[in-house]
Amino acid sequence: MKQMLLLALFSVLLPNTALALSAGDVAPDFTLPDAAGKPITLSSLRGQFVYVDFWASWCGPCRQSFPWMNQLSQRSRNTAPKTLALNVLAVNVDEHRADAAAFLRQLPASFTVVYDPAGTVAASYQLPGMPTSFLIGPDGRVRWTHIGFRPSDGSTLQAMILRDMRKP
Repeated sequence: MKQMLLLALFSVLLPNTALALSAGDVAPDFTLPDAAGKPITLSSLRGQFVYVDFWASWCGPCRQSFPWMNQLSQRSRNTAPKTLALNVLAVNVDEHRADAAAFLRQLPASFTVVYDPAGTVAASYQLPGMPTSFLIGPDGRVRWTHIGFRPSDGSTLQAMILRDMRKP
């Protein structure tokens, strides 16, 4: 919660140029631990599409996005061409892992969850709100950013992902 308060404070104090990464920007690389403590590095997924979603246990729209991300992850495992995979990577920004664990007991994830309790990766992505998602292309560049989540966003996001995965 403390890092989100700092994020809100910085967004007020910094000029309007400090917005989320834009299409074409290189996605900042990071290494964060998963639930088992195994380090996951974004650049190790280079050559694949990665849907990176920043979330927190206190975020209402995050509760709505998890079932959709589970479906997205499952569909991509079953239907994506093997040469062009889609990985769903959820970055938790809770200060206390127990808060994330309680959330995940209610809404289990069928995709990779990593932990950023200090908020350093979240800060490097210049999050304007929660949740914020980025589609990262095989070249490591941001294809697009989506802020917030409503169940009605799911079909639009799915179409955008499929469109981008079909582009050369």
